[in-house]
Amino acid sequence: MSDIDGRAVAKEIRAEVSAAAAKLRENGTVPTLAVVVPTDDEGTAWYVRSIKKAAEKEGVDCRIEQLDEPGKGEIIAKLQELSADPDVHGIICQTPLPEGVTLAEVGWYISPFKDIDGANSEGLGRLAQGRRTWAPATAAAVLELLKREDLTLSGARAVVVGRSTVVGKPAALLLLNESATVTVCHSKTKDLAGVCREADILVAAVGRAGMIGADFVKPGATVIDVGTNPTEDGGLVGDVDYAAVSEIAGRLTPVPGGVGPVTTALLLRHTVEAAELSKTHP
Repeated sequence: MSDIDGRAVAKEIRAEVSAAAAKLRENGTVPTLAVVVPTDDEGTAWYVRSIKKAAEKEGVDCRIEQLDEPGKGEIIAKLQELSADPDVHGIICQTPLPEGVTLAEVGWYISPFKDIDGANSEGLGRLAQGRRTWAPATAAAVLELLKREDLTLSGARAVVVGRSTVVGKPAALLLLNESATVTVCHSKTKDLAGVCREADILVAAVGRAGMIGADFVKPGATVIDVGTNPTEDGGLVGDVDYAAVSEIAGRLTPVPGGVGPVTTALLLRHTVEAAELSKTHP
């Protein structure tokens, strides 16, 4: 078994971002990402700081828009304001959101030309049609890792465990657009382990620590672990039982160091692409 090194892939992507951002700046455009933060959650604050640090290291400006105890109206107003700002190229609405507010509701108010993390439902529709769009960055990271492993996706049997609109569904659509044969599993799936064992490519995005054990994995399969489950000692573990599955899988992403770094790098790439696109769609 070999680990899929997400940190190495992220480093390559960030180098590409840095070069593209420098070219934009030379031509008078400063690629700018705005992150709307409607929560005082400390875990969220840490993540947002890490995005800002990564962005500015690669030449992407990052504006943190902190909202204190906002209602849905305040969040929508801020997203509309940023969507109309010509100096902002990419927008993220960070979760968790206040009680009673969903990302589907407020994401609609992010301009599709600035929706670099797939929050606007228009993006999911375009993805289903196989048209150009920015998929949610975590789902896009799954496909990026698979492609950089030079795997043959066309005709491969892929199983995605999880059906969220931010990871499971868009990851399945991305794989389908590559001509993989895709099954999406969820809490009502019968014989989940048996279905997973059919997969050449298994994507675990269910949010339950260690749920995917050795009996879920076909020998030699590629396993992408999207899970980020906190432990009591402050660490992170994935949805995959790493020790058990590493004895069976051909390739496996570790947690941390797998999908996470690539997700952040792709947010920056999407922002630069949005800045390039702004020249034709201001």
